[in-house]
Amino acid sequence: MISLTRWKYLGIAASVIVLLYLLLYIHPTYRQSTDILSFGLLPKPDPWHPTSPPDSARPVLDQDILHEFEKSLEERRRAKAAFVILSRNSDLWQILDSMRQMEDRFNHWARYDYVFLNDDDFTEEFKRYTQALTKARCHYGKVDAEDWNQPSWIDEEKATAARQKLVEAKVIYGDSVPYRNMCRFYSGYFYRHPLMANYDYYWRIDPGVKFYCDITYDPFLLMQDENKVYGFTISLFEYIGTIPTLWDAVKEFVADHPDYLADGNAMSFVSDDGGESYNKCHFWSNFEIADLNFWRSPAYTEFFDFLDSKGGFYYERWGDAPIHSIAAALFAKKEQIYFFDDIGYKHEPFTASYFYVMLDRELTFALSTALKEMHTQKGAVGVTSRTTLIGSGALAPL
Repeated sequence: MISLTRWKYLGIAASVIVLLYLLLYIHPTYRQSTDILSFGLLPKPDPWHPTSPPDSARPVLDQDILHEFEKSLEERRRAKAAFVILSRNSDLWQILDSMRQMEDRFNHWARYDYVFLNDDDFTEEFKRYTQALTKARCHYGKVDAEDWNQPSWIDEEKATAARQKLVEAKVIYGDSVPYRNMCRFYSGYFYRHPLMANYDYYWRIDPGVKFYCDITYDPFLLMQDENKVYGFTISLFEYIGTIPTLWDAVKEFVADHPDYLADGNAMSFVSDDGGESYNKCHFWSNFEIADLNFWRSPAYTEFFDFLDSKGGFYYERWGDAPIHSIAAALFAKKEQIYFFDDIGYKHEPFTASYFYVMLDRELTFALSTALKEMHTQKGAVGVTSRTTLIGSGALAPL
C-alpha cells in the first residue's frame, strides 16, 4: 500500500503541472509574448487592452544609440548557420507563430538566416509575411521533384499493401505518401539543396512548434566551438511497426563499413546488447541543431544511399528521426551529441524545458519509490527507468 507521504508527493507534483499550464495558457502576459495577435498581423479582439502606456508615453531612444546597437549586432561573431523550415503555403499562419516566438526568444539579436523549402512555389503572400517578421535574411527554395517524390523504382503494389497494413494497425501517417516523402527528404536531401551550400549548421523548425524560454547564448556557436555535431531536446521510443527491418539494414551496412564507426560512439543509446538489436530510442528530429558537414560526410552519404536502396521509406514507414539518431550514435563520438536541456520547446504532444526535465526526474523518483513499495508488499508491480548520459547531461527518463 502506498504511504500517505508518497501520495502527498505525487499530489503536489500533479498540482504544480496543472498550475503551470493554467499560467501558460490563461495569464495575459503569456498571450502578449507568444500570441500572433500581439504582433498585429491579425485584429485584436475587443476585450484586449495593452498593459503598457501608449506609444506617445514611451521614451524615445537616441538614434545614435540605436545605430550603434544595430552595428554591434551586425558585427557579432556568428557561425555559418541558418534555420531550415520545410513548409507548404497553407502552413503560413503556423509558421508565423513559430517564427514570432523564435524571434522573441533568440533571433531578434542573433539574426540568423531562414531557409524555407517547399515542394511547390512559395506564394508572394508567404514571402511577404515571413520576411516582415524578421530583420534576418529569408531565402525561399523549391525542392526538385526527384528529391521529393516517391522514386520510380519503388514497387507501388508492394508499397500500397504496406500502407494498408499500417492503416489497419492504426499507425499515424500509415497511409501517407507525402509524409514518407518528407521523411526521406529530411533523411538524405535537405542538406544537398543549393540554398544550404553556404551553411555549416542548421536549426530545424517545424510549423506550429513553440519556443518558451529566452535563449541568451548562441547555440550555433556552442556547436561550433565545442565540436558538437548533433543537438536535441526530446528523446522518444520509435514505434517498431514502422521500422521492422531498419536495424537489419544498419547492421548490414556496418558489417561492410566497420571503419565508419567512431571511437567512443553512443552505440549504447540505440542498442542494449552491443548492436545485436535496436532498442527503439531516438532523438525527436523536429528539433535539431546539427552540423551539416556531418550529413555531407562520406559515412553518412553512403549510409543514407544504402538505406534508401532498401525502399524502407515506402515499404515500411522509416522516419528521419531514427535514421539521424542511429547515424549520430554510430558515426560521431558520444561527446559530440549535445542535450539542449535549457531550451523550452513544444511540438504536440510533447514539451521539453529545464523545468520539465527536473520535474520529470523528481516524479520518476517518487513514482519509482512508490511502485517499488507496492512490489515489495504485493510482489506484483515493478518499474524501471532508462537514463543515458550524453553530451551536457542525462536524457530525461524514457
